[in-house]
Amino acid sequence: MRANVNIDADAYSFASTYASAKGIPLGAAISELLRRAEQAPEPPSSMLKTNRLGLFVKAKTSQAITPEMVKELSEDDLD
Repeated sequence: MRANVNIDADAYSFASTYASAKGIPLGAAISELLRRAEQAPEPPSSMLKTNRLGLFVKAKTSQAITPEMVKELSEDDLD
């Protein structure tokens, strides 16, 4: 599908560099980047919030994030 779009110079530069690095046409690179962005996990800012004491808590449950939780999740990433 063909479409004419106006994009910012920095976005064009990034997409063009990405396309060159992967050896694919610019249109394919833009499509790939858009699909990746669409499938990206929810940003942490919406999953975490700060309570009145300044501690990070889970947005849905308001459960405080403990050092043990961070360690457990970090260890999961290493497996």
